[in-house]
Amino acid sequence: MRKLVLTTLAVFVGFAFMNAQEIADNAIGLRLGDSDGFGGEISYQRALGDNNRLEADLGWRSGNGYDGFKLTGLYQWVWELDGDFNWYAGAGGGFGSYGFDNNAIDDETFFFVAGDIGIEYSFDIPLLLSLDFRPELGFGDFRDDVDFDIAIGIRYQF
Repeated sequence: MRKLVLTTLAVFVGFAFMNAQEIADNAIGLRLGDSDGFGGEISYQRALGDNNRLEADLGWRSGNGYDGFKLTGLYQWVWELDGDFNWYAGAGGGFGSYGFDNNAIDDETFFFVAGDIGIEYSFDIPLLLSLDFRPELGFGDFRDDVDFDIAIGIRYQF
């Protein structure tokens, strides 16, 4: 029990002494993921403080016989690694819908919870590049499992 208390205390003290990178007030761009997620998404980030922000992503898919969209919202904490190089982690969720042209397949609305961890680099110009990993646990008939989405983000900061 003593080791658990000391380890927990050490983790919290470590987080308290981390230097937060000043993040941009706003960033908008694209999050380009793999097919386990929704592929391409329009992404918007809004700073809430020096080291936390909200991220909202809108993804869409269209293929032979179906159309779909997915809206994701995440709360993220950002920590400085070195200069303009940061890492971040967060949690959130969202919902989406699939519509099928084939009447034998029912349309579906689904909900999900998600985590997020990644790295990013903020250039001297208003450009932000990121690489993240987002596991999602879906609740619905069509999307009722765990998906592991890996994506590259490119955003304009303002």
